[in-house]
Amino acid sequence: MLGEPSGPHDDDKPHEECGVFGIWNAHDAGAMTALGLHALQHRGQEATGIVSFDKQGSGFHTHKGLGLVGDVFGDARIIGALPGHAAVGHNRYATTGATVIRNVQPLYAEFEFGGLAVGHNGNLTNAANLRRALVRRGCIFQSTTDSEVFIHLIAISLYSSVTDRLTDALKQVIGAYSLVVLTQEGLIGVRDPLGVRPLILGRIDQPSENGLETKPSWVLASESCALDIVGAEFERDIEPGEIVIINDDGVRSIRPFGNQAGRFCVFEYIYFARPDSVLDGHGVYEARKRIGVELARESAIEADVIVPVPDSGVPSAIGFAVASGIPFELGIIRNHYVGRTFIEPTDQIRNLGVKLKHSANKAMIEGKRVVLVDDSIVRGTTSRKIVEMVRAAGATEVHMRISSPPTTHSCFYGIDTPERGKLLAANHSVEEMARLIGADSLAFISIDGLYRALGRPEGRDPETPHYCDACFTGDYPISLADIDENSRARAPVLVSEAS
Repeated sequence: MLGEPSGPHDDDKPHEECGVFGIWNAHDAGAMTALGLHALQHRGQEATGIVSFDKQGSGFHTHKGLGLVGDVFGDARIIGALPGHAAVGHNRYATTGATVIRNVQPLYAEFEFGGLAVGHNGNLTNAANLRRALVRRGCIFQSTTDSEVFIHLIAISLYSSVTDRLTDALKQVIGAYSLVVLTQEGLIGVRDPLGVRPLILGRIDQPSENGLETKPSWVLASESCALDIVGAEFERDIEPGEIVIINDDGVRSIRPFGNQAGRFCVFEYIYFARPDSVLDGHGVYEARKRIGVELARESAIEADVIVPVPDSGVPSAIGFAVASGIPFELGIIRNHYVGRTFIEPTDQIRNLGVKLKHSANKAMIEGKRVVLVDDSIVRGTTSRKIVEMVRAAGATEVHMRISSPPTTHSCFYGIDTPERGKLLAANHSVEEMARLIGADSLAFISIDGLYRALGRPEGRDPETPHYCDACFTGDYPISLADIDENSRARAPVLVSEAS
């Protein structure tokens, strides 16, 4: 039997990561950060926060809340209470544990050198070990998030400058992370040595306060879509292992880990990133279309209509339709206004839950052989309900095509996937999965096909893979220090800022 999701509206997908945003030398930095977080809402919807800094003398200001950006920062008085020329913000999705205000980021602390705020996207795989060591040293933790480890490592560092203290902390942590850090001296962006989690740099040329010259504002963000909303131009990706220090003198870069080949998270292209973003040199929308083309080449089938499972399946379905010559239709309509329901999650309501989010467009389905294109299958619960819904709308055949390889392993680098025992592909063959979800046929893109679609014509090189694809291959590029090697299916001890 397929495992049931944890809640009535769990859509059976790997959940979002976190989104981070930072800006330096901008008028209304707090408001700009709220706009940037709004563009990154898809990366975390449990909680959000902003810390601003006013160099005119009022210092640091912070506001955090549970819920969406529009709910937490929708009141102009709240934005007005975040003055200053610089700010950092964070949208949170945590993998485990309660969503409580003490875990909401950015985290802020006062040090001997002044205040410091940090927003973290990713997961530290040695955070539990570090936390135990820090507690033994007398450190007092205020949250259950792994991100607080950074605060304490910076606090106990014997180096003098903020950058050196942060570098000292980074050399002690293991994991995947992107950080935005704000002090009164500047804004700092950090990407982990393998560049698993994304971080990009943008620039806004705006008149100075005297109006006589143009002085750049600098932006750090998880995705380029956050640059568009604040009028910033894309400068470049922060490189794997790079630290950028932004202040009134401009942008300076240091590389304490040397130059390493990156292993960017391939799932950003498949599902997480917004389609209009550009990451690691690839436009996400075009990448998803190319994945659909490759999927059609690998798993062609006779059918009457290609139907995406919205929204993340749409670009791949377009590519599939183009490559196959089969018409594309919106045979499933998504309700974009579904939130948490007041209805008690009884079994009956849980079974109807998928209809709150998706409904069949019967006119496009009835009497037709349908190919459903989706981005992934995790537990399989939603796939089964979608197939049932399409059959009930009159489809004569229902075939499912998935624009990722089978998800056979859990992620420990900042994506909330279930324990391995709950992953459908970890326990069943493709043929068995097809029977379990009720499809006439099921096919996934191959790992080599995925790499070809992303510009690697030779496919995946097992010796030097270009991406982190551990969820498909079990090839974990970063040590899982907190996890017993014999039980990787267990989740980390701490709340992960997973996205």
